[in-house]
Amino acid sequence: MMKPITFLLGLYTCLCIAQSNSNQVVPFLAQAVSQFPNVRDLALTQDEAIFSVQSVMGDLSALVYLKKLQDQWSKPEVVSFSGQYFDLEPFFSDDGLTLYFVSNRPMDSSSTETKDFDIWYVTRTTLEAEWSTPKNIGFPINTKMDEFYPVITKSKNLYFTLDNPELNQKDDIYVSEYKNGNYSEPKRLDNGINSNSYEFNAFVAPDESYMIYTCYNREDGFGSGDLYISYHNSNGWTQAKNMGPDINSDKMDYCPFVDTKTNTLYFTSKRLKSITLKSSVNMEELKAHFNNYENGASRLYKTTITQESEKQ
Repeated sequence: MMKPITFLLGLYTCLCIAQSNSNQVVPFLAQAVSQFPNVRDLALTQDEAIFSVQSVMGDLSALVYLKKLQDQWSKPEVVSFSGQYFDLEPFFSDDGLTLYFVSNRPMDSSSTETKDFDIWYVTRTTLEAEWSTPKNIGFPINTKMDEFYPVITKSKNLYFTLDNPELNQKDDIYVSEYKNGNYSEPKRLDNGINSNSYEFNAFVAPDESYMIYTCYNREDGFGSGDLYISYHNSNGWTQAKNMGPDINSDKMDYCPFVDTKTNTLYFTSKRLKSITLKSSVNMEELKAHFNNYENGASRLYKTTITQESEKQ
């Protein structure tokens, strides 16, 4: 199993994360997920799950939700505000009363013309109430460029992915700090996080002590996109480290989310289980192989991680 990742930080406390020795990466919500060509971008509360469902070619995307009742998940349904435009990448506020997401929907209901991808949000008065009409989070976060994968921390700082062609770079992770009731001009995180390649889809711990995100085709990667981890200390973000082969596959691994109450890492993967047929199979057996959960489509997975504070 992967050993805990630690850094020499003098007298500072380092949060170390490692996969538990007792847990492998396993499917999550397999029965619901298997109904759709592709599933990604999981957001969770104690008894709710919202994720993106997408077409085979990724040209359609909607948000669906499930409710947990007596330890059983309900059937997936399209959320009240989704199903017409390209919606994806949900994220709950800490109290569950605000849901942030990404959409190319028009700015107001008087138009049906889609625009670039922006960060939007909906609110509700209680956990049982209906969601409000979606609202665009606005400037300075949203621009004429595409903004993706919002994460809100306890300080209300907003981390997100931005594709800024003006910098002649690929996707990068940005942060907009919440100061005096307003969001500040977003800043690109330093080279401990970003590079000249693709960095995207960051989960940031509520206390901003660590970040898990996807880096694409790095030299120390296992193929395509891998999950990397960086820790925050008095000097800023540490150099990101690959989370290892017990979590990453040789296919795309992305869209992380950590339930810090249960120490569970959820993520999306396009991992593919290699199948060798030793004899002829009938039609039902062939379909079963085709519909294997690890079939190269985007699917949801989970694994247990451990968190330890160590003095270095």
